[in-house]
Amino acid sequence: MWLVVGGPAVVVVAALVTAVIAVKYQDPVLDKAKYEHDLKAAQALEGKAREAALFNLMPASQARNHATTQVAPVEK
Repeated sequence: MWLVVGGPAVVVVAALVTAVIAVKYQDPVLDKAKYEHDLKAAQALEGKAREAALFNLMPASQARNHATTQVAPVEK
């Protein structure tokens, strides 16, 4: 009987714990004006500093795809 009742009971407890964690540690909403200000400041930089600053301002999915895509080096 405990195997039949215990499995679903563990799932219910895990779901409640997950819900509490999701509510307690939710991501903040980003301020669009601050993002645009930071983007303009990053675009004013040059070289590696600009590349790093723009990479940090990318949306998460775009940055993830950029980080996993292998890009051939540009030959001069």
